Amino acid sequence: MILRFWKKQVKDDNLNIENNENNEESQHSEILDFFKDLIIIVIIVVVVRSYIAMPFQISWQSMYSSYYDREFIIVDRISYILWKPERWDVIVFKPYVNDAKKYFLKRIIWVPWDILKIEDGNVFIKKSINDDFVKLNEDYLNSENNWYTFVWINKDTKIYSLWEDQYFVMWDNRNHSTDSRECFSNCVWRSEFITKNDMIWKVFLDLGYFNFKKIWFIQPELGIDTTPRFFSSPSTFNHDL
Repeated sequence: MILRFWKKQVKDDNLNIENNENNEESQHSEILDFFKDLIIIVIIVVVVRSYIAMPFQISWQSMYSSYYDREFIIVDRISYILWKPERWDVIVFKPYVNDAKKYFLKRIIWVPWDILKIEDGNVFIKKSINDDFVKLNEDYLNSENNWYTFVWINKDTKIYSLWEDQYFVMWDNRNHSTDSRECFSNCVWRSEFITKNDMIWKVFLDLGYFNFKKIWFIQPELGIDTTPRFFSSPSTFNHDL
């Protein structure tokens, strides 16, 4: 009887050892799976942010009144991997003129091979030397900025010719910011134009600005409703000229 009890005890001990080993293996497997999932999530986040889309918060009223200070936007990078930048696109790019502000938000106004003119507060374009200048329709500009586009250094007529891979960009808030008209405030070190390589993202979604103090979508300085516009974001302008 004692021998039988001893055999049973040994058997139970062996089962406990096996159960402990199985539990340890299970714990190790769970930890390993956790780190695998974590690595996959990190890779997905890095890939999405680097090559597909990422959030930005706008700083300053340079795109007023298409976009407002503090608004959140989603920008996508894949657009300019697949397609060429188009006139009227709102883009984020690197101006290489200010270490404090590495990215600017502006609208493409003229594209390669355009001949452009700024005169009497208006903007004009002709697509070849033999064409006549045509005044651009810029209905996205508010009353403060429409027909008030000047070149600060010279308010008389200014003509530019764009060559291959040259883009001319301007803010929507024309007289309260610097853009291609003044080489982004530094014509000593760079030209008026940017290239496709300078462009990082195109604006995709407009998420607005949420005021946590008042629990609503109101821009605090302007008192303007910034409810998300999502796909109705003025990231482009559907008009030929």
